[in-house]
Amino acid sequence: MDSPSSSSQLSIRNVTKTFPGKKGIFNQLSGKTSRDFTAIQDISIDIEPNTFVSIIGPSGCGKSTLLSMIAGLSPISRGEILLNGVPITKPGPDRGMVFQNYALMPWMTVEENLRFAVETVKPNLAAKAMNRIIKEHIQLVGLTGAERRHPHQLSGGMRQRVGIARALAIDPQILLMDEPFGALDALTRGFLQDEIERIWEQQRKTVIMITHSIEEALLLSDRIVMMTRGPAARVDEILEVPFPRPRNRETIEQHPAYHDLKAEMESHLFRETRAVEADRLM
Repeated sequence: MDSPSSSSQLSIRNVTKTFPGKKGIFNQLSGKTSRDFTAIQDISIDIEPNTFVSIIGPSGCGKSTLLSMIAGLSPISRGEILLNGVPITKPGPDRGMVFQNYALMPWMTVEENLRFAVETVKPNLAAKAMNRIIKEHIQLVGLTGAERRHPHQLSGGMRQRVGIARALAIDPQILLMDEPFGALDALTRGFLQDEIERIWEQQRKTVIMITHSIEEALLLSDRIVMMTRGPAARVDEILEVPFPRPRNRETIEQHPAYHDLKAEMESHLFRETRAVEADRLM
């Protein structure tokens, strides 16, 4: 097994994830006996502190599976994931998670959703410090005035901002984002992309984000991990994004490397997606 880089905050070393099949069960649709399914195979990535990393690839390539293992929500079949040199074996407050479907407590207000998260991680925190953290993070995502609203009283974009504030309020080392804007309309998505860029500039957390959007990855990322199709998906290439920060979409589109990077990502996704379709026809 490869040794992790000494500068890495997160080291993913030769990670494979296999889901067991139902032995001896015959699938009438495929005409085959069910066997173990390998989602990803021999994935190795080193991520330095304060780096924004996006993961892209065709649907079904195991992006969410990999993120789930980093979060400690799913066991690793082979290999290891190290955070500051310590193997990840379970969820922990050093990793905050932002989901596509918001995952808010519907009976709690905005303030109560944040308070629940902070109290869970820091149960002995003084009330004054607790209130300060909650207030600061509501301000950070631009929801001052909405503290007493429940999720059903908020737009989709506002709900996702609550999810981001909640994940950041526990002060994680790494923020994990699983297609956080996938359920939003294009206008709201663009607005929240700009908000994430602003928040990242303020906090400089290490971020790992799954996305299907090439433009989103180019706007936000320092590095872009491109995965092959599954099963047994692998890392095909890792792109370095050279755009200076702070960023805005108009400026980066004028950068000499922008269109070459975009074309390379489009070619990769087109090739892998076509291969997925071909596999399904076999």
